[in-house]
Amino acid sequence: MDPGSSASSSSTAPDSDLPTYERWMRKFSLMTGLGVTKEERAERAEAARHATCEKWKRELMTYSPAVVFMLKHLKLHGADVSSNDLMCVPCASTRAGGFSPEAGAVLLCQGRLMSKGHMEDTLVHELVHMYDHVKFKVDWNNLRHHACSEIRASSLSGDCKWSREVRRGFVAFSKQHQECVRRRAVLSVNANPACPDKATAERVVNEVWESCFNDTRPFDEIY
Repeated sequence: MDPGSSASSSSTAPDSDLPTYERWMRKFSLMTGLGVTKEERAERAEAARHATCEKWKRELMTYSPAVVFMLKHLKLHGADVSSNDLMCVPCASTRAGGFSPEAGAVLLCQGRLMSKGHMEDTLVHELVHMYDHVKFKVDWNNLRHHACSEIRASSLSGDCKWSREVRRGFVAFSKQHQECVRRRAVLSVNANPACPDKATAERVVNEVWESCFNDTRPFDEIY
């Protein structure tokens, strides 16, 4: 057997198929960067982020009161959301997550989630979008529909909690929550391809503000 071919197969074999010493050497190489290519380090880092994302997701689906509540109410409205519908993926954008109406799935950006608490807020936000899509048949090309769901998602999740706003550099002592919700709704609507400019996004958010900010469903629903 060609020694070179043996070394090559070891370098690409899954860790579980390697002898203990070789697994230790591979781990040591990845920790120190010695003998490891830039691509291998990036691949392992992404795999670690994915594993952490999946772990946090499972824990939140089981133990987070807000996530469990949203999953329950989605099921009551005909959407039985499983772990497969909450997808941990690498994202090119700076967003922490998103809702895909076409796939009926929530995307969790595994490289953008700073903590399990951050994931919890992100997941609740996107599940509110999913709830609106299922219950109210949201047309996401309709800016008023989009604005209303964004106002509700930002308000009902932990997106606009005071500590999160401080980390973003926004500090206010009066109506901080409302200002955060309004700002984030405008940003989201402005990013909609159907929105021509920021002035339009601001106008639409203002038009639906009162009714949508005061709409706390499903948190006020009793079954």
